[in-house]
Amino acid sequence: MRLDDREWKVRVGSVRLGAAAYRVIRPERPPAHGVLHHDFGMQFSVDKQATVDLAIAWWLAARSRRSIVWLPLRTGDADCGSAPGSRRLDLVLLHHSLAFRVSEWKRVRARIAESHVQKVTFPAGGLPPYRSGPHDVRWHHGFRDHLDWRVAADTLFIVGSRPAFEREGWKLRELAEEAPARLAEAPDGHCCAEIAMGRYRSRTYAELHVECCNRHW
Repeated sequence: MRLDDREWKVRVGSVRLGAAAYRVIRPERPPAHGVLHHDFGMQFSVDKQATVDLAIAWWLAARSRRSIVWLPLRTGDADCGSAPGSRRLDLVLLHHSLAFRVSEWKRVRARIAESHVQKVTFPAGGLPPYRSGPHDVRWHHGFRDHLDWRVAADTLFIVGSRPAFEREGWKLRELAEEAPARLAEAPDGHCCAEIAMGRYRSRTYAELHVECCNRHW
């Protein structure tokens, strides 16, 4: 399954808090089988549609410097991937230049104005493969262009620059495009992507484990 030229229907709304205005983009229909939870690390179980939603949302967040991209996930089907009692989360992706304070998210989420439906088209060559060389700058002491993350208001926030999103996003495109064929051959197989977040070898370092849910593939 190729993502090139694939359309994604979204709702685009706006929120104003004092002098600040925010543009919020979310899918027209939240993924029915996409479960993100915070237990021993960040675990995201996805079906085929949720994998596509995530890849396109990731690309959109990298390109849309002035938008908050929101995947509402807490009300989806919980029969895959979440342990009893685990904390379920929504997902928000945004560019660091917004300087958005995650403590404001609860107010923003509650005040989203009437939204309208638009179509987003994933371009040919979006989220291109990233191949690190022997002197990968990510491991340099002064490197700061990494994805940051926070948890607030039952939401995982992933924040970064376009290069930071694209450096990890190719894994999601690869998962969306290649997992269907792999799971058709081996329905009980394991298909996943490991998304690095935070500064390597620091307290902020974590991985988002995105795993295909075999029950709903």
